Amino acid sequence: MIRVHLTELTAFVAVAEHLSFTKAAAEVGIALPTMSQTIRSLEQRLGVRLFNRTTRSVALTEAGGRLLAEVEPILENIDHALENVNSFREKPMGTLRLAIERSASQILMANHPAPLVVPFLKEYPDIRFEVAVDDAHSDIVSGGFDAGIRCAHRIERDMTILRLMDEFRVLAVAAPAYLAHHPKPSLPKDLHAHNCIRFRTSWDGATHPWVFTKGDQQTEIAVEGSFIVNDADVLLRTTLQGVGVGYLPEPMVASHLAEGRLEILLEDWSHTVPGIFLYHPSRRQTPMPLQVFLRFIEKWRKRAPVPSRATRGNGAGGKRQGSHSIV
Repeated sequence: MIRVHLTELTAFVAVAEHLSFTKAAAEVGIALPTMSQTIRSLEQRLGVRLFNRTTRSVALTEAGGRLLAEVEPILENIDHALENVNSFREKPMGTLRLAIERSASQILMANHPAPLVVPFLKEYPDIRFEVAVDDAHSDIVSGGFDAGIRCAHRIERDMTILRLMDEFRVLAVAAPAYLAHHPKPSLPKDLHAHNCIRFRTSWDGATHPWVFTKGDQQTEIAVEGSFIVNDADVLLRTTLQGVGVGYLPEPMVASHLAEGRLEILLEDWSHTVPGIFLYHPSRRQTPMPLQVFLRFIEKWRKRAPVPSRATRGNGAGGKRQGSHSIV
C-alpha cells in the first residue's frame, strides 16, 4: 500500500487549482522550493508524473487530473469535519484570507472611526488573518480567499454579501489654490475646460468618464488633464495641492470640505455608488474563521454613527474628523 501524507495531497491540490507553484506555495504558507520538493516526493512515491511543467506553464497530466478528481472531495470532507470540531472550541482557530479592493479600503478608513483588525485579532487570537490588496478584481475562489471587499457594482452575482457601508456620492472637487486661477464650472460639460486629474483603473487599465446625475438627468464626461493616477490617496493629495479637479468619494473629502481645503464644484451633480460590501462564496458550510468574522463585522458597523453629507465649508465652522483606521 502506498503511504501518502496529507500535507502532500494538500500541496498537490493547491498546485492543481492554481496551475502555479508560486501561488500554491503562498496559499499553503510554505516556501517555493519546499512546494516543489513536496510535489516531486509525491510523484516519486506514486511512480507517475502528476504535472507537465515548463519554465512558463504548469498543466495536469491525465494521472494528475484523475487524482485531483478523487482527492479534492475527500480533502473538502476533512475540512468540513475539522470545522465541525472547531465549533466546539471556546476560541475558534484557523486562517482567514481576505482580498480587499484598494479604493474600498481607503473609503472605509475615511468613513469609519472604529478600528477593525486589531480588536478582531484580540478577540480571536488563534485565527491567522491575511489581508491582500487586490485591484485586479481576481476571482477569490481560485485565489484561495475566504472573502473579499469591493464596491457593490463590481461584485459577482453568485456571491453572498454583507453590507459594510451605505451608499455614498462621488463628487467633483477642487482646492482654493486651483479655483483662484480657474472659474468654477456651472454644468458637468464645463469640465472640458478644466485640468482634471484622471484615474486609471487597475482591473482594465482604462480612464473612465466621470458620471454625474441630477434628478432623472445623467451625463458622462470624458474629461482631460495633464495628470493621471491609479491610487485614490494620491488623487486626493494632488487635488488638495491644487494640481487640478478631482473626482472623489464623499467620505474621503468630507473633512477637507468642512474645513475649506476643498470645494464642491457642481453642487447639484454627483454620482452615487451603492455602497461597499464584504462578499464570499455561497457554501453549505462556511469556515469557522469566516463565520466569526462576519459576526464581528455586524458589531463593528454599529460602533460609529452614519456620517452626514458634506457641504462646502469656509474653514471656520467645519468640525475636524478624528483619526480613522481600519486596523
